[in-house]
Amino acid sequence: MSDRFQPAPVAAPFHQPELTDAEYQTIAAFVHKASGINLMDGKKELVRARLAKRIGQLQMKNFKSYFQYVMTDSSGDELVFLLDALATNLTSFWREPQHFEFMAKTFIPDLEARRRKPGGVGPRMRIWSAACSSGEEPYTIAMVVLEKSPYFANGGDFRILATDLSTKVLNVAKRGQYGPESVKNIPPASLHAFMAKTQSEKGGHIYAIRPEVRRIISFRRFNLMDAMPFKGPMDLIFCRNVMIYFDRETISRLIDRFHGLLEPGGYLFIGHSESLSGLEHKFQYVAPCVYRKTQR
Repeated sequence: MSDRFQPAPVAAPFHQPELTDAEYQTIAAFVHKASGINLMDGKKELVRARLAKRIGQLQMKNFKSYFQYVMTDSSGDELVFLLDALATNLTSFWREPQHFEFMAKTFIPDLEARRRKPGGVGPRMRIWSAACSSGEEPYTIAMVVLEKSPYFANGGDFRILATDLSTKVLNVAKRGQYGPESVKNIPPASLHAFMAKTQSEKGGHIYAIRPEVRRIISFRRFNLMDAMPFKGPMDLIFCRNVMIYFDRETISRLIDRFHGLLEPGGYLFIGHSESLSGLEHKFQYVAPCVYRKTQR
């Protein structure tokens, strides 16, 4: 019989390797040191599930071999993949809306009052979205400022720095395209003003961030455990629902760095499930999840 009529070979099934306690502790300790993420509290199954597929793709037999591969990869690409796989990225437009209400009613008027100088010289505004995920947070920030401040909407000096540990979600953020389900929380007027509805390649519709919003934001990969590559000063820092993955010592160090980076009178927003209560810090409590660096 001709070979061309032989059935195609069947690939051997991939058997997911077991993650031993020792391997788990080694990986968890390494991830904590590299990114601040605390995996020590019952996250063994999460680590196994998220890394097993990658081990299969690389045709490795166990987690020990994979971890050795990460440690010896001189390019650093596999470390990025590892951290991407273990980072949790949950976000949405207008998430925790009280922060955006505070921006509109307090932050923007306060900044303009503090910064506007005699002679008509307007203020500058610098905002950092410190864990921007797939972009919904910094795009929401931009929309609020452009809606509530005619000065910045008409060319005032306004920039947003948006950073995240994950290259995967940053690629989504840079594209600035979202499906109908993703944009459901955006007020209709904002949706019309700042997003363009277009046909998607797969049928249906997508919503694309308009250029006047995109150009305000600089997206960069950044690990919050690394030395700050920028000096500031910032007027507002969003670091929401990230510190829940950190231990107290890591949070304290990060809060001190945020304080040093903020302009006197600047604000820090944290997530609704987070608190600075019980931590030594230099911030003034303003409202739930809102803290301020006192002015000189």
